[in-house]
This record gives sequence, structure tokens and C-alpha cells, in this order.
Amino acid sequence: MDAETAATRYIGPKGLDPYMNRFFNMLPKLGISIAGSRLLAVRGRKSGEWRTTLVNVLTTDDGARYLVAPRGHTQWVRNLRVSGSGELRLGRKTEPFTATELPDAEKIPVLRAYLDRWGWEVGRFFEGVTKNATDAELADIAPGFPVFALA
Repeated sequence: MDAETAATRYIGPKGLDPYMNRFFNMLPKLGISIAGSRLLAVRGRKSGEWRTTLVNVLTTDDGARYLVAPRGHTQWVRNLRVSGSGELRLGRKTEPFTATELPDAEKIPVLRAYLDRWGWEVGRFFEGVTKNATDAELADIAPGFPVFALA
């Protein structure tokens, strides 16, 4: 994948995805988390209104937390880049956070851990790259997968 393509990589919903997304986005509102999922809320970069989407929050062994965008440079990624902060919601619980986007060189262990945890769910967006990929393979795809450290 060339650098220009990676910088704009986005896999939009298709087929049944929009219907499944609506259903699964409703679960955290009801306080139901599947495999650690949360409802991400970020202010729109143009409207200033809250925008929400379902995300998987990766927590590493050392307690660091990350958001990975398996579909690429999505609207929530663009909004988070501008705002630098958001909320993770589950039921009535709201957790504010600040986010720092990782440079590509620092994404490799995070992408591997993310694929290890959620490869069964998001593997199709990684186009054949798995948790068993080499560091070089993960480095090649890193520009197309934004990653944010949460604080």
C-alpha cells in the first residue's frame, strides 16, 4: 500500500453493516458491553455536536489504553484528531479522555495486540494481516490504521 493510499484508507459500511452497526451501537447505551466495547463520543469537527460510534478499547498488560480504527481514516478519527478528547460511554457511565495519535513506528505492538484480541471481529478490515504477521508486515499497513493512546 503506497503512502498516499494509506493516508486516506477508509472501508465504509456495506451490505448488512449499517443495520448491524445500529443494533450494536444500541447495546452500550443499554449498558451492555461485548468484549470490552464502548460507545465512543466525539464532538464533530465542523458541527460541534456529539457523534457516537461503537469501538473496542484495547487495554494492554501495563494498563495503557488505545483506540484502533480498523476501517481506516473514518469520521470519528478525523473528529478525534481535531478535538483531542472525547468520552467512552457504557450505560449511564461516562468516562472523559484525552487522545494522542501514535506515529506509525509505535503502532506495531498495538496493532498486534488488537488483532490478537479482536481479529475474529475485525480481521476482514486488515486484508489478510493477522496477529502472526511479521513486524515488517504490520509496519507496512500501519499508516492505514490510526491508533490513539488514551489518557
